Amino acid sequence: MDAPTPLEQLRRRLALPVAENAVFDGWSRAAVDAAADSLGIDPAQARLAMPKTAAGLVETYIEGVDRALEAHFTPERLAGMKIRAKIRALVWQRLEIMGPAREAVRRGVAILAMPQNLPLAARIGWRSADLMWRLAGDTSTDYNHYTKRLLLGGVYASTLLVWLDDQSEGWSNSGAFLDRRIDDVMKIEKYKAEWRGSGEHLSLARFLGRLRYPPR
Repeated sequence: MDAPTPLEQLRRRLALPVAENAVFDGWSRAAVDAAADSLGIDPAQARLAMPKTAAGLVETYIEGVDRALEAHFTPERLAGMKIRAKIRALVWQRLEIMGPAREAVRRGVAILAMPQNLPLAARIGWRSADLMWRLAGDTSTDYNHYTKRLLLGGVYASTLLVWLDDQSEGWSNSGAFLDRRIDDVMKIEKYKAEWRGSGEHLSLARFLGRLRYPPR
């Protein structure tokens, strides 16, 4: 992988601080200028390094969150953890990283929900889910590669929306919600494994019926 250019290095330094300033200034040039000032960076250089659109700033921020997540979860930190615990820790750490900029994240979600930004939102969500699975040690290349990322993307997105309005101590409501959603995914993964391992030729309709009405 090529070394980042000076502008890319600057963009990476600014990614998280811009979001923290976006809490007050929105996803704007003012937030970029304030972040540059806090880091002792020439505002003109900062403006050159950062995207000009609000959606671009949000994307840069999420890339920064992804890098922070990857830096935190070294292989040693995840060693010995079961897959459920890994996924739970990865999603929760993302929320911890975003905590100082929670109000800006709320605005960022609204920006990405605009019709013109939906393709960008889909790409961002896929990249983040893919990173979390790779950090968890997933090496699948078949259809499981895609279903795992789609399921985790749904878990993360729904938990994020709960977290944005969570006023409970230690975000306990969000933690409980996340645990329930992961349990749901683990059930689906169990059914998938049973389906693949069964000698029966299960139809798709029967398989979906088992998900809806699990055996007692």
